[in-house]
Parts: sequence; structure tokens; C-alpha cells
Amino acid sequence: MALVLYCQPGAKQTKVAGLHDGQLKISLQAPAIENQANEMLLSWLSKQLKVPQKQIQFLSGQNSRNKRVEVWGSITPEQIAQILSP
Repeated sequence: MALVLYCQPGAKQTKVAGLHDGQLKISLQAPAIENQANEMLLSWLSKQLKVPQKQIQFLSGQNSRNKRVEVWGSITPEQIAQILSP
């Protein structure tokens, strides 16, 4: 399952912040320095979706706010949508 995300680093807390241009907007507490925001995003998604972090990987956008992330395993698209709904 591929997720299309808009990520905003440097926020006060990491959370789903609604929608941005049809993408799920994620506010990340980590700054966009030395891959910190990307690492926080993968760690946060792993905790929220209750899947091992190794089952989440970037498809594109590591150096952009617009990211495509793939999640695989026993979680369904419906479960992902329910957990991450803004």
C-alpha cells in the first residue's frame, strides 16, 4: 500500500495535520537536517500503524516535502485510513 504524504518538519509535535493538496499532511517534530525528519516519519508511522519499521520504505521524495511511502504486511488500506484519518 503506497501512501502519498506532505510532510512539514520542525513542528511542535508529530501528528496528522489534515490534508494538503489531496495528500495527508504530517507535521514532524524533527528538523529537516541530516535525514532526521525522514527517520522520525518512518518511526512514527511504524508506531501508529503497529507494523515493524522494516515494513515501511520510501518510494520517492526523501529530499522533498512530498513523499511516497510503501507499507506492507498484514495491515489493510482500510486500517491505515482509519488510523491516520485527520
